[in-house]
Amino acid sequence: MAKFNTVNPASGELLAEYEITTPDEIKDAIIRARKAFQSWRHLRPSDRGKYFANTARILRERKQDFGKDMSNEMGKIIRESIAEVEKCALVLEYYAENAERFLVPEPAQTDAAKSFVAFDPIGVVAAIMPWNFPMWQLARFASPSLSAGNTAVFKPSSVTTKSGINLESAFNEAGLPSGVFRTLIGDSRIADQMIDDPGTDAVTFTGSVAIGSKVGERALRNLKKCVLELGGSDPFIVLKDADLEIAAAGAVAGRFICNGQSCIAAKRFIAEKEIAEEFTEKFIAKVKKLKVGDPLNADTDIGPMVREGALKEIEKQVQDSVKMGAKVEVGGHRIDRKGYFYEPTILTNVTLQMPVMKEEVFGPAAPIIVVKDATEAVEVANNSEFGLGATVWTQDLQTGEKLAREIQSGVVTINNTVASDPRVPFGGVKKSGIGRELGRYGLLEFLNIKTVRVYERRKVTVTTATE
Repeated sequence: MAKFNTVNPASGELLAEYEITTPDEIKDAIIRARKAFQSWRHLRPSDRGKYFANTARILRERKQDFGKDMSNEMGKIIRESIAEVEKCALVLEYYAENAERFLVPEPAQTDAAKSFVAFDPIGVVAAIMPWNFPMWQLARFASPSLSAGNTAVFKPSSVTTKSGINLESAFNEAGLPSGVFRTLIGDSRIADQMIDDPGTDAVTFTGSVAIGSKVGERALRNLKKCVLELGGSDPFIVLKDADLEIAAAGAVAGRFICNGQSCIAAKRFIAEKEIAEEFTEKFIAKVKKLKVGDPLNADTDIGPMVREGALKEIEKQVQDSVKMGAKVEVGGHRIDRKGYFYEPTILTNVTLQMPVMKEEVFGPAAPIIVVKDATEAVEVANNSEFGLGATVWTQDLQTGEKLAREIQSGVVTINNTVASDPRVPFGGVKKSGIGRELGRYGLLEFLNIKTVRVYERRKVTVTTATE
């Protein structure tokens, strides 16, 4: 039987060995998910919610252990890992409490005696999830999908297999009926079979643009609804009236979360010329205080990159930008120690043509570009193939809201960092993705939005059918 290993990025040491789910096992899991769907869909949302509430309780009880597994697998610092487990509990509780009202049929006025829009589950959702938020992004798809009455088969990243298994084990311990949720282990071939199998009805994927486009193409070829959450190169706009101390603190939090390996991390820092120098000085001072080291140590601020290839990629992006004229203010090098560590880095004197501005930088490097005014700031922000998140820092909230409407992204936050929130929809535009997760809109993505019109027989009239 085929197997693969997971490796601790902080040490390069072997963590575990896993057997790849066989094609027959995948087929069987999808058959079981279809069978479970027939009964799961007919439970009241409030009854489905009881399983989510139980799962949330278990996650909180196990957050230390699950957090440690996450840190060991992909290098996230332990306090962020524990917080991620807690956030999974929150999203489960949110849908446990709200799914029923989200699914209430909506009345509509037509020529019929009664008309309404009903929301029916679509079937079995095939999910392919990434390594950087290995439990949250799983819970983010599973909570709305399952609470709406769907069932699911799920492939975690091969990098973070244990974290995926941990969430499934929490569901199982909470008593989730057999077949409702199943983890499948392996590489892209597993994902291909999940998408192609006639037993799955929809696809959700979070990851890179390159892989996401292939997933979307494959789903469309099979005429299956898909939601894609892809890359981001989020602008971080600092206006001249911003509180620079707070903005600099936000820059550190926004750029270096998950060791800089987040789709919604701040990645392009855009400062008005009047305050650019002062903001840069404050940002540099705070970055110099960051401690890089063992992600399991409570006082560590930045852990390792997830793998050797990711480390080489950020090295190249920074080096190529420096060759084009960028100035390294702090950091800029791989750290000479065991594991895949890179210094937290700030670059100035950057241009729009440099890799650190044109490409998604998935690591702890922050380019700062100077603009003349807010209008140019928005132009630079929108000069990207991505459109996931954005932040604006200003004390003039009216101006902040006005700029938010001009920025091309799925999420805009004023005077705080970008974060997904169970209560509101999350997703991007342009190459950052298709569809939405979270909130009521995320739940509606994998539903049959069904129009029902009821006529009394005595009032039936024959009309010419048109579309």
